[in-house]
Amino acid sequence: MTDQTSDKNTLPGSQVSPIRVDKWLWYARFFKTRTLATKQVSEGKIRINGTKISKPARTIVPGDVLTFPKDDHIRTIKIRAAGIRRGPAPEAQALYEDLDPPKPRERADKQNFVPPVPRYEGKGRPTKKDRRNLPLSRGSMLD
Repeated sequence: MTDQTSDKNTLPGSQVSPIRVDKWLWYARFFKTRTLATKQVSEGKIRINGTKISKPARTIVPGDVLTFPKDDHIRTIKIRAAGIRRGPAPEAQALYEDLDPPKPRERADKQNFVPPVPRYEGKGRPTKKDRRNLPLSRGSMLD
């Protein structure tokens, strides 16, 4: 008889034991460095099962739900497996189930669109043509 049990929340080759939350966020590729993950946890921006945490050493197990801000939206993630390394993206995506997937981003040109500056009569810097048409009244002021 073996100690290994087949649990639908674990993946083959993954750890069943608890893992630090900052390490798991790094393994799952939500943050580029472990230091960034640790910083988010330390600032109290991560919730485990609805409870705010502020210690990066807090452990998580498969079945826990993480809620945290990422970019411009709130991520809600259910942990499927603890993971054993920071692997490629497909391996990282197998570690979690996204309960609230982010909406597709709008086209970059729509987000960064800046309307042209309207020209107002007599306001702002005059153009070269406007400068030519200005009355040359300086000489009359000196007389």
